[in-house]
Amino acid sequence: MSEQLITELSSVIDANADSGTLIELPEGAPFDAEQRQWLNGLLTGISTIAAAAAGATKQEAPATPLAIFYGSQSGNCEVVSKDLKKHAATCGFEAKIEELNSITPADLAQHRHVLIVCSTFGEGEPPDNARQFYDLLMADDAAAIPASVNFSVCGLGDSSYTHFNKCASDINTRLQQLGATPCHDYIGCDAAFEDDVAEWKAGVFATPAFLDAAGAASTPSVATTEKEALYTKNTPFIANLIESRNLSGEGSSKRVNHIEISLAGGGEDMDYHAGDALGVWPLNCPEEVSEILAAGGFSGKEVVQQKSGAATLRVLLQTRLDIHTVNAKCLEAWGLNEAPLNYKVFDVLNELKPELDAQTFVDGLRALQPRLYSIASSPKKHPGEVHLTVGEVHYDFNDKARKGVASTWLGNRLPAGNGVGVYVVKSEHFHITSNDDAPVIMIGPGTGIAPFRAFLEEREMRDASGENWLFFGDQHQASDFLYRDEITAWQDSGVLNKTSLAWSRDTDRKIYVQTLIKDQGAEFFEWLERGAYIYICGDASRMAADVDSAIREVIAEHGSTDEAGANDYMNRLVSEHRYQRDVY
Repeated sequence: MSEQLITELSSVIDANADSGTLIELPEGAPFDAEQRQWLNGLLTGISTIAAAAAGATKQEAPATPLAIFYGSQSGNCEVVSKDLKKHAATCGFEAKIEELNSITPADLAQHRHVLIVCSTFGEGEPPDNARQFYDLLMADDAAAIPASVNFSVCGLGDSSYTHFNKCASDINTRLQQLGATPCHDYIGCDAAFEDDVAEWKAGVFATPAFLDAAGAASTPSVATTEKEALYTKNTPFIANLIESRNLSGEGSSKRVNHIEISLAGGGEDMDYHAGDALGVWPLNCPEEVSEILAAGGFSGKEVVQQKSGAATLRVLLQTRLDIHTVNAKCLEAWGLNEAPLNYKVFDVLNELKPELDAQTFVDGLRALQPRLYSIASSPKKHPGEVHLTVGEVHYDFNDKARKGVASTWLGNRLPAGNGVGVYVVKSEHFHITSNDDAPVIMIGPGTGIAPFRAFLEEREMRDASGENWLFFGDQHQASDFLYRDEITAWQDSGVLNKTSLAWSRDTDRKIYVQTLIKDQGAEFFEWLERGAYIYICGDASRMAADVDSAIREVIAEHGSTDEAGANDYMNRLVSEHRYQRDVY
């Protein structure tokens, strides 16, 4: 083979080395048909090998592992964690997301970069899927954590609660005590958390610990199978109210409304499952807005600035701002050191009388937030609709009648047919089991019945063979038996195999759902031994805590074990997702 020919062949190979494509010699090459076919195959093979070798040298450095752990009761922390994972991929990290309960403090030694996002609920309690980790972390004999573990903690909370972000703050402090290295300051976010989380996220990935450890940054087009939701907290779907009807009987001290909302036009982005929640954007009461304007000496026509632009004070107070909550930020902005406990915005303006211009007043107020309600319907039974069970909030304070924002707006200020901004909040940790043969125990007094109406509709529509046991109660059977007709129909049809009703004011003995759990403890434990799933919905600080204690007592008594054994049994139920709570 001549030197010139070798040079020509080499140039052909070089020209195609980066492509690995099929190579064909020019028509004028001095070879017969058989030789041309053989050489074309040879050169294509050489080109493919060369392309692979070139690609190998161009591969990015491997991404750096990042562990993201979350504790979430309502789902917000899980949403934040998923966003962190996506962002991490663009910064050279390969992140994995897990619940806090999936690890022990000792397991943290296996990681070098750790981010924790955790909420707090009830009386400063950790979420259910973080409780085991939290208890182990706070224990006196908790394992030491190497200084090589770089971490940062983000808490999601609500400053109107006494134990604001207690759980996340505790975790941050304890990790440092055990030896881990905080790479970025702890942050405790309030109800409107998006901006603070974004600032924390940017800060974390700009720290020396993360910058030095990052692998080659991936592109933002990292493959993902998760579709971005069209309708979210910040971009709600405008649904229409179908109906609001009173469920409470004559003589009840409460007013509980059944709310039906049409999701027509929302498409698959408004699909939901039994166990999910619905976020609802309310409007403030115009009369309350007028009272606040008068107390502050405002006309309501003052133009004030917000991040979204300028608007009149009255419009902002009615549509965008929390006109009730007073927290430390409010007092600081208004030049006040403190205010009496439980004072609302009106009380501060009316009694403490700070001299405020409209802009300063607005700067101290929190943003109005959506309310989350447990969905009370199965989409299988009510396609294109979503139902809620909403108790109106009414109380007296400081010689003045007070009321809830969203509950009274849905109950009596929003006319049927009018629009309401809503979005679906997916529940990863509170959903009816897919095992239709499994027994199910549902415990939900008062408006806690909401998700169990959805569960029973779902089991009915799926023709599930598993037994269903409902614990429900309130003050009086005659006036507070929510969904009485539907529950009776389920009893008659066999969908509800057992119903335990607790009416706390009908007899001298105060009977609550936790009372009946202990009274019927032997059968309750027998259901657990047969693989029953327990679901609890309602008040976190009282009912849910008392029910939890009652179940542990039943396990100890009828499982012939001690307190430690009962706790182990409960931990197993939690790990198997057979103990799920929707509490607030």
